[in-house]
Amino acid sequence: MKKRIDEIDDEIAQLFKERMELAQVETPAEERATLARVAKAVGPEFERGALSLFSTVFGIAGARRRSLLRGDAPVVKAIRQAVSEAKEFPSQAVVACPGTEGSYAQKATSLMFPVPTILFFSGFEGVFEAVEKGLCPYGILPIENSAAGSVAQVYDLMVRHSFHIVRSVRVKVDHALLGRRGAKMAGIRRVSSHPHALAQCSEFLKAHPEMRALPDENTAIAAKRLAEGGDMDLAVIASRSCAELYGLDILEERVSNTAFNYTRFICISRNLEITPDADKFSVMLSLPHRPGSLSAIISKFAASGVNLTKLESRPIPGMDFEFRFTFEFESSPANPAVLGLLSELSQDPEIESFTFLGAYA
Repeated sequence: MKKRIDEIDDEIAQLFKERMELAQVETPAEERATLARVAKAVGPEFERGALSLFSTVFGIAGARRRSLLRGDAPVVKAIRQAVSEAKEFPSQAVVACPGTEGSYAQKATSLMFPVPTILFFSGFEGVFEAVEKGLCPYGILPIENSAAGSVAQVYDLMVRHSFHIVRSVRVKVDHALLGRRGAKMAGIRRVSSHPHALAQCSEFLKAHPEMRALPDENTAIAAKRLAEGGDMDLAVIASRSCAELYGLDILEERVSNTAFNYTRFICISRNLEITPDADKFSVMLSLPHRPGSLSAIISKFAASGVNLTKLESRPIPGMDFEFRFTFEFESSPANPAVLGLLSELSQDPEIESFTFLGAYA
């Protein structure tokens, strides 16, 4: 039995090779006719699987035809140029950072840049604008948390700004409940912090229904405001370092839902920069709103041997139930299969928009 299976697999492999080498242009009508013929040949029991298989074959064949006709897409030429000019990631730079001193973003900045000059901005969009306008060559932004998920606001802002991802880092998050000097847990009635931090500490807040959660723009900004104010019934959720930095008391340690709490930050730049240790890619694209459009794209990644590590979807404003997708995947910028994939994605007429976000470590 196994011998016969191996023989069939070998036959399929040879036929697949021959099918790709023909590279014949087929119209949508011809593809539909082929699918109808295949469905009839395999019968109802195997129809769904056969249609999926042949749709994938059509997609791979179409990608091969287009790559042979068009050659390298502009995005691939830009990547090759950036790789040829690759330098080690700098240790010193002017960096745009959301929040203020003591924030987790500031910690991420210091992890990426041993000697940074940090300019703080009150919101995420301020960081995007500082980089886009050339005020700062780099910017730091949170993109996802292991407990609270993706930072949706950052993903939504990605569409509105021109940038490239050049680095990423994970930061251990240790939230504590901080109050003014002399404040007591029994007297706390309000808790302020960034919405993501509040979500990461939802179990603590649920256990204290007398405390009302108040969203703020940043954990460290909330701590600084508390230190400058006089409210003894107000506490903040922030890092332990904020207590020492702003002269606050730690009312309760470790208020996160889980001890395994990490936030991943990205470093963005206006220019495309690819360091020698780059091992991850990010792209953003939108697809037609019809069945099978997303699975067709995922099959292209599978055919290229790419390991997808994240797929994020965000609704497109003004479009009825249509979404924009961000893909993250692992690979070296020197991988010809991935460069071919990017060339295909950027030129695929079925993809409504395509943005290469970066290759980074």
